[in-house]
Amino acid sequence: MSHPDLSQLAPDGTEFTVRVTPRASKNRIEAEGEQIRVYVTTVPENGKANTAVRKLLAKAIGIAPSRLVLVSGDTSRDKRFRVDLR
Repeated sequence: MSHPDLSQLAPDGTEFTVRVTPRASKNRIEAEGEQIRVYVTTVPENGKANTAVRKLLAKAIGIAPSRLVLVSGDTSRDKRFRVDLR
């Protein structure tokens, strides 16, 4: 499974938004310009979808999932993440 190269988001403190679609047919990331869409097969209950999104994004950025912080949108499809390398 290939993901777009999102390494430009790797600098510490970078914040970005994503649109999430849970219960998708397969895990994937689509990036067009500034818009990032993440599709995960996981159901949106008990934070499972958020965890899956964090793992997919971290892999595409090239950082550890623990370095990606969910800033807002815990229960929303629109989420804001921050890279925290400290």
